[in-house]
Amino acid sequence: MTARLIDGKAVGQKLRDQVRQKIAAHTANGRRPPCLAVILVGDDPASQVYVRHKEKACEEAGIKSKTIRLPASTTEADLLTQIKTLNQDVAIDGILPQLPMPAHIDRVKVVSAIDPSKDVDGLSFYNQGRLGWNLPALRPCTPAGVMELLKHEGVNCSGKQAVVIGRSVLVGLPLQLLLVHANATVTCIHSKTINPQTIAKNADILIAAAGAKHLVTKDWIKPGAVVIDVGIHRTDDGKLTGDVKPEDAVSTASLFTPVPGGVGPMTIAMLMVNCLQAYESRI
Repeated sequence: MTARLIDGKAVGQKLRDQVRQKIAAHTANGRRPPCLAVILVGDDPASQVYVRHKEKACEEAGIKSKTIRLPASTTEADLLTQIKTLNQDVAIDGILPQLPMPAHIDRVKVVSAIDPSKDVDGLSFYNQGRLGWNLPALRPCTPAGVMELLKHEGVNCSGKQAVVIGRSVLVGLPLQLLLVHANATVTCIHSKTINPQTIAKNADILIAAAGAKHLVTKDWIKPGAVVIDVGIHRTDDGKLTGDVKPEDAVSTASLFTPVPGGVGPMTIAMLMVNCLQAYESRI
């Protein structure tokens, strides 16, 4: 068996094109374009790259991008004041604090301070609470992107055994809820799980979001399973790879998201979708 690779770049571009078309229709009717404010505290190199990618995606979609760059010495109080100002600014539709932040800043306080209607990362207590209730809300970008990929590939989650490796509030936990709402039977594997390999091999849908390079090998994958790799790591030779050993997934699974080019592009695409949703709810 050779797995078919899921082209997240193509699926993500399709979503971004749809967002661009909808925004063009709004601005053609005389409305202002959406505006996303990204807050970058410090000079972390990876964060700088992510912010540039978001700025480029916004430009392509017709979304105005406002990047607020603050020094690493910025106090938590000053950052919260900045967020309060953005909450009150009627021209700002989305607020995204780039994570991680310096150690002296409590990210929970930061995320909690964002107006839920502008929380385009979908991480606030309000939005995650509505996710638990399966009510409309801004969904976390990466989990929502995974579900879009499954939908695009015609994967019916109902009645399937789904295993999520990882339990972070960014990916693992919200993804479990989304899968439950899609009527899958969901199991979570984490650092304290006993016999994780045995559990993983029972999965019809296996999603790796553990943050551990090549944790998932052939012995973890049920033949014919759908394998989604959310992890991203840089190898010694500078290439990108994921939580799943790619050659093992390709030889065992039926569908597989490569790294790069799988889930990654969907995160940016869903951010654009969330920006549009936040904008439309305001206008």
